[in-house]
Amino acid sequence: MQKPLIVTPGKQLRLFLMGLVALLSTFTPTKAGNRTANGLFSDTSYSAATAHIFSISNKLNVYDSLHLKDMGLSKKVFTMALKGMAKLVRTRHIKDNLLAIVDFSQPSINKRLYVIDLNTYQLLYNTWVAHGMKTGKDKAISFSNKMSSNKSSLGFYVTGLAYNGSNGYSLKLQGMEKGINDGAMRRGIVIHGADYVNEDLINSQGYIGRSWGCPAVAPEVSQPLIDLLKEGSCLFIYASNTTYQSRSAFVK
Repeated sequence: MQKPLIVTPGKQLRLFLMGLVALLSTFTPTKAGNRTANGLFSDTSYSAATAHIFSISNKLNVYDSLHLKDMGLSKKVFTMALKGMAKLVRTRHIKDNLLAIVDFSQPSINKRLYVIDLNTYQLLYNTWVAHGMKTGKDKAISFSNKMSSNKSSLGFYVTGLAYNGSNGYSLKLQGMEKGINDGAMRRGIVIHGADYVNEDLINSQGYIGRSWGCPAVAPEVSQPLIDLLKEGSCLFIYASNTTYQSRSAFVK
């Protein structure tokens, strides 16, 4: 006859603690606390969980719903932005609703920065944005990833921390494309406000002012824009540049 199993209070406590540890080990970390020193989301568990719901075909409906073609943004550029963002959602812990697009195929007199909430179908910002002073005059035609080039860099970025620096309230940008824009942090390429981004300059000289490579915006827009995009949003800077499109793994 088998002896009855006797569980002492001490053994009950050990069994309880073992079960609790096993249960907690099944949970994945939340967004909070999974950032690098630059404020970028680095944990991939959230991305893996949300990747299946980030459907490019479904998000394309946003383009027609917001009439983005009438606002100067082509469906080709929007689709490229979605493709790259989908890869970032799968491989990095980033926000999966906010998409910022800078379309440098348009002249600087156009409002060529678009910030879109893909979940709520809202165009949150459509405003002017500067390119680098050696990238071009009224149009952006030349790009670089090199230090002191004073040129813009194309491609996909993930936003980092906001901070107060020499250009006031600014937003760090992490370039995600090796050899294309991965020098952004070293170069100090950030989103910041600049007095030379204003409509008066368009009226007087035919184009807005230019930066040292940063996607600078008007001062009155900078703080709320930065607060919206900081810490894990996708930014895509585009131009009609065959070299970029042939080298980038994000748009293929």
